[in-house]
Amino acid sequence: MRSMLLECRLERDMSRRSAFGYPRWFTTIFLTDIWERFSFYGMMAILTLYAASSRDEGGLGLSMGEASALFGAYIGLVFVLSLPGGWLGDRVFGAWRAVLWGGVLIALGHYSMAVPGDVGSYAGLVLIALGTGLLKPNMFALISGFFGTGQRAKREASFSILYVSIQISALIAPLVVGFLGETLGWHWGFAAAGVGMTFGVAQFAMGSRHFGEVGQHAPHPAGEEERAKMSRRAVTAVVVLAALITVDVVAGTFAPMHLIGLFGLVALTVPFLYFRLLSRNPELDGGGRQRLRAFFWLLLSFSLFWMLAGQAGSMLNLFAKHSTERELLGFVLPGSWFQSAIPFFILVSAPVFAWLWVRFDAKISSAMKFGAALILAGTGFVIMCGAAASAEGGNTVSPLWLLSVFFLIACGEVIIGPVGIAAAAEVTSSTFIGRTIGLVWLFSALGAGLSSQIVHIAEVVPDQYYYLGVGALAICAGFLVAGFGRRLRFTAEGEAKQPVADKAGSA
Repeated sequence: MRSMLLECRLERDMSRRSAFGYPRWFTTIFLTDIWERFSFYGMMAILTLYAASSRDEGGLGLSMGEASALFGAYIGLVFVLSLPGGWLGDRVFGAWRAVLWGGVLIALGHYSMAVPGDVGSYAGLVLIALGTGLLKPNMFALISGFFGTGQRAKREASFSILYVSIQISALIAPLVVGFLGETLGWHWGFAAAGVGMTFGVAQFAMGSRHFGEVGQHAPHPAGEEERAKMSRRAVTAVVVLAALITVDVVAGTFAPMHLIGLFGLVALTVPFLYFRLLSRNPELDGGGRQRLRAFFWLLLSFSLFWMLAGQAGSMLNLFAKHSTERELLGFVLPGSWFQSAIPFFILVSAPVFAWLWVRFDAKISSAMKFGAALILAGTGFVIMCGAAASAEGGNTVSPLWLLSVFFLIACGEVIIGPVGIAAAAEVTSSTFIGRTIGLVWLFSALGAGLSSQIVHIAEVVPDQYYYLGVGALAICAGFLVAGFGRRLRFTAEGEAKQPVADKAGSA
């Protein structure tokens, strides 16, 4: 009788509505995600600019190529760490503790970057990457825990609303953090991002009383032997990394690019290793294995898109800062404010593309959508070729150049983000859906890792030729994927025909 009363009490508490008409548990998660994304996108808006600023300006003094590589390696590391982060939430901590401690690590990372000095900056980046990798996958797992079987529509609606919070934060954060960073000092911007994450952690901890037992325990707890094995692997990885850095320092050859290159290498290799591991899983039937291998080619095109889109916060961010006219009514706009353009264009264009997919879904395969996204992003980089040529010699160009590029990248992201998640969900049986979607995250990391390496080309060739070459590569790949990708049989029916799902899982 007592257990029944407790269950009824829990159900009544979880069904209570907030002032906005949503369950209180969802309002808590929604606000946590808004603050986490505020800190993340705010930091991203100024990271490359901070790294490329001279020591006299309070920056790290890296070259533009090195600063762009740092940005790409960092983003790739965040995506890669979501894999062990998801494992820890599922097998050790439970989703609630994973989100809480992930938020704490993120806040500590931002505060570390608020302290002037190289050590605080690089340590802060590692802490933020660890925290984001722990928080983000478990945030989605926590939401899923409130819905049972037969509630797919409600679950997808919740993810869609959460996706809106991501874009709102991505729109506002560069305006606030970018202004503070470029006017008062870079470390003020990082501190503001840390304060935002602190608010998020505090309200999450206070609002967790509305969660009941959801997320309190690991749904598939690992045994002692498995925990011990994973602990040994983690310790070994840390010891090897520390030994490499120590040898480098003792030899007097240590440079930040060595560490950046190592992180980039991790982002480049882990996706392929995980794909190989999953494709050889004995529980995967022959048909599922064959479809997964066919889906591999779309995963590569997914990586290529994010290799281009990831440069919005690095190469294109630097172009906005140094080569774009930013004066408006006597006020010089911070270069980081251009980072708000993509989320703005996403919010505007998403309803249009959603209507197109519903209207013409039967005629447009997933491969054609992947190809269209690549062509859009590639066209944006070809336009950047013209912008860079016009800016040659230290000239500044109209902001319309950059805004048109960001518009094309945003349209491509609206297409490939949700379509990639929806397609991944159809490749294998329900038992492997989480791991297959995890592949999409990891191949996003691959794109960021590629970005951290390919930007070095811009240090040896003129920028306009760099943009032209990368853009032409993406356009050619887009036509190949659209033309030949339809032959790939990566679903049981042979072709993905699911309408566009929410994009929350890809953000």
